[in-house]
Formats: sequence, C-alpha cells, structure tokens
Amino acid sequence: MTTMHKAWCVGDDVDTDQLAPGAYMKFGIADIARHCLEGVRPDFASGVQPGDVLVAGRNFGIGSSREQAAAALVELGLCAVIAPSFGGLYFRNGFNVGLLLLTCERAGEIAEGESIRIDLPRHCIVRANGVTLPCDPVPDFLLDMVQAGGLLMQIKRRLANGSLPRHPMKA
Repeated sequence: MTTMHKAWCVGDDVDTDQLAPGAYMKFGIADIARHCLEGVRPDFASGVQPGDVLVAGRNFGIGSSREQAAAALVELGLCAVIAPSFGGLYFRNGFNVGLLLLTCERAGEIAEGESIRIDLPRHCIVRANGVTLPCDPVPDFLLDMVQAGGLLMQIKRRLANGSLPRHPMKA
C-alpha cells in the first residue's frame, strides 16, 4: 500500500465491549459502528474517515468473541489496526471480516493524527518522518482474505470461479 493513512490512537486493553457496546448488539452493524469506541474516544466514530488506521496498545480486542467488534471498524472504513498484540479471537475475527491487523511492537511510537504508510512487502509501517517500524509478517492466505473483503467473500469468489478444493472424503 502506498497510500498515506491518518492514525487514530487508543491505549492498552481495548476490549470488544468498547468496540461493539453490548447495549447496541440488538441493532445492525451500521448502528453498532456509530457507537464504536464511544467510551474511550467519543470523537472516533463520527470523525474517522475511510482509509484511516487505528493504532492501539497491547491486548487490542480482548474479551468476548463478538465478530461485530471487528466488523464495526470495517463498517467505519478503517483499513487496518496496528497494535503490539491482539486478543486471539479478535485476531481471527478481524481477518474473517476483511480487516487488516498488523502486529507491531513499536506501534506506540505512532502519534495521534500522524500520516503513515503501510508497506506490506517490507513488513513495516513508514512514519511521516521516514522512520520504519517493523511488523510481523502477515501470511499470504490472510492477506488474500483481506483483499477479498473477508472469509465469506473469499469463499463466494472461489465458488464462483470453481477454485475451491474438493473435499478429500468425497474425491
């Protein structure tokens, strides 16, 4: 990606209830997204723009397995979340809904509002001042999932072009 992205910053231990508040879970994803992070960043949902990134502290997405916690960020148009560590369930849910998650030990060096560039081939974030922050490599199968728009879209695409492998028990 060569596009510059505006960074929105939050701290450590942002849980799934902050991303998709329980009080709104009976509504659709658009309504849930309008309340995303309202307890820690009241300006977030109304101010974030498509292509922006969320930069978080450790343990981002801890808590419940609610997929809406990742889907709300996709609904808001975020292109990635960058954090030193993620909750395990959140990590899988993020990719399942097409959200790029980058594990970057030095994410805390990124400033609020800073313009950054994601360099996937080099596994790094490039800050506005040119400093690069290394990220853990993202496996190709997860990048493919993000590019497809999530797991369901990836499966639909593969079904449409006949590229899904046959089940070994039915061969």
